[in-house]
Amino acid sequence: MKNILFDYLLKNFLKSFIMIVFVFYCFGFILNLFEEIEFFKNTDESLILPLILTGIFIPSLIVKYLPFVIFISSMVFMTNIRNNKDLLTLKIYGFSNLKIFLILAFTSFVLGWIILFIINPITSSMSKYYEKTKSDYSRDIDHLVTYNKNGLWIKENLVNDNQRIISAEKPDGVDLVDVTIFHLNDKSNLIEKITAKRADISDNDWVLKEVVVFKQKNNILEKEKFDTFQIQSIYNYEKITSLFKNFDTMSFIQLVINYNYLLNNGYNKDFLNQSLHSLLSLPFLLLLMTGLAAILTMGTLKKSDNLKLVVLGLIISVLMFYFKDLSLALGQTGRIPLILAVWAPVIALSLFTFIGVLQINEK
Repeated sequence: MKNILFDYLLKNFLKSFIMIVFVFYCFGFILNLFEEIEFFKNTDESLILPLILTGIFIPSLIVKYLPFVIFISSMVFMTNIRNNKDLLTLKIYGFSNLKIFLILAFTSFVLGWIILFIINPITSSMSKYYEKTKSDYSRDIDHLVTYNKNGLWIKENLVNDNQRIISAEKPDGVDLVDVTIFHLNDKSNLIEKITAKRADISDNDWVLKEVVVFKQKNNILEKEKFDTFQIQSIYNYEKITSLFKNFDTMSFIQLVINYNYLLNNGYNKDFLNQSLHSLLSLPFLLLLMTGLAAILTMGTLKKSDNLKLVVLGLIISVLMFYFKDLSLALGQTGRIPLILAVWAPVIALSLFTFIGVLQINEK
């Protein structure tokens, strides 16, 4: 009998989770579709492309907000078994509040690891395709920044239809290493070439060091050397790094395996750590959000408390969302260690859940 009840708990909990994921997917699909249609309205593309891009974008969004998805699905499931007296039946057959909590919380925990190792690589690949397709259709193609195995490449449009193309071997803090700059006229003919060992790009006035400038004069390439040289760019360190903050295109497995490689190739260590630990904390957050739902719903068997629970659940979800963002903001600004900022919601929720579980186990 206990095996049957255990299967019942597991099956219906997962069914509630899938149902809420489907609701989130549909809701997100409708909202994002309008944004994609607006993006492609001046192109010759049919409605099919916005539909495809919306379909592959929403899964990564659901993974990002999975703690709130599991919280709502846990609330729905436990409210249902409480209202239809199944919770009372489970208790009669020896399933205490603590035992039910442990079954559901452990299921959420395992589900989190399954998502990290199986679902997350798929959603990351989908996000990568989404970002690549959107960039191909971007209307702002006058200024481009890309980073690949050949280093960092930047294209800028200057006055009088002139262009600037910048390449660098790799970033190093706020500097670029082994920089080459080409200035071209409106016919793409070379005006001058600048090489520098390093370039300080902390602001828009770039300071180049150990510089050699090659200029075309009377069809002769003249060469000048400078200790320092300045150019003005629309890009600076903050703007360039902000373009590469989207780690949705990088899976948990890629981050773990290629961490040192990414670090050596110029990726910001703080952003790598933030992304890695945010993903690593996911199973623990799912466990704790399930525990939080259990605390709210299993403390009473009164149906009249349903509305109160819904409102309280929404308030807690909003507070958790803002607390998580506030903690990350403090970490990104250096007020607290970044890794602590990522794990702070987990630590705070652990203390609250532990006390709450002890209380519901007494009921």
